[in-house]
Amino acid sequence: MKKLFLSALLVFVSVLCFSQAKKPEIMVMPSDVWCNEKGYMITSDNQGVKEQVPDYKKAVKTDKELTNVISKLGALMADRGFPLKDLSATISGIEQREAEERLVMSKSGSTIAESLLDKIRRVAKADIILSVDWTVNQLGPKKSITYNLQALDAYTNKQIAAVQGTGSPSMTAETVLLLEEAIVANMDEFASRLQVYFDDLFTNGREVSVRIRVFDNGSGIDLESEFDGSELSEIIDDWMYENTVEHRYSKLDGTENYIDFSQVRIPLYRENGRAMDTEYFVRSLSKYLRQAPYNLQSKVLTRGLGEAVLIIGEK
Repeated sequence: MKKLFLSALLVFVSVLCFSQAKKPEIMVMPSDVWCNEKGYMITSDNQGVKEQVPDYKKAVKTDKELTNVISKLGALMADRGFPLKDLSATISGIEQREAEERLVMSKSGSTIAESLLDKIRRVAKADIILSVDWTVNQLGPKKSITYNLQALDAYTNKQIAAVQGTGSPSMTAETVLLLEEAIVANMDEFASRLQVYFDDLFTNGREVSVRIRVFDNGSGIDLESEFDGSELSEIIDDWMYENTVEHRYSKLDGTENYIDFSQVRIPLYRENGRAMDTEYFVRSLSKYLRQAPYNLQSKVLTRGLGEAVLIIGEK
């Protein structure tokens, strides 16, 4: 009994130390409000619906003030031990891969729409997005800055923490210095909230969405097809139960052609210590269904970091 207790204690301490040692990776991005005010917006066709979305590419390549602010916020977070992802470098990487991205489709032509923001999040694989906007106020010869800084879960877009305010008037001319003077007093508490949230993810899993679809290719396979007396929808449901953290997930809806799962809690890390994302999680389901007695081909498509679609019937 004593040995069992000591072993359990060692496992608990190891897990606790590991979670405390790990820091969330962060990317700083301009808010939608700031992009709109500055005119960095483009019209996007979202499955036939026209909508205005931020033009991050133009913003980071033409706005020096933005790049300075991103660098300063990045430095403030780095001083507190948080790994950073660079927005400009991520966008450059996406540009190089865009030709390949356009070819991400099934043999029958199926594809999935992704915005630039979705691509940024998927490629960068940051845990938390820091969304920032600011306004410089002129007070005679002095200036002050009003800022708003939000921390968002990169997978769900849920707000984790926020801080806003107006700094004291200063003779400083540079926006980046005004921002530092205004925000630095709140950074330690802000960073602490991010770490608490990340530690909760370590314990309870990361929240994502998983969608199951069936190719209409005449194969006769749908989610009501039976294998050893169980429907395919039940087999997938059992797999989700066994592979989510604390068996936590919600089945929103389902028919013979589709199932939608939300609030799916996936482990933060794989068994080898590498980060787990939605795509890897769903690919594991794809590999499972490829085995006997199912022998089902499938394709995995992603939208950003927090959503993946498994389409059963062909690759």
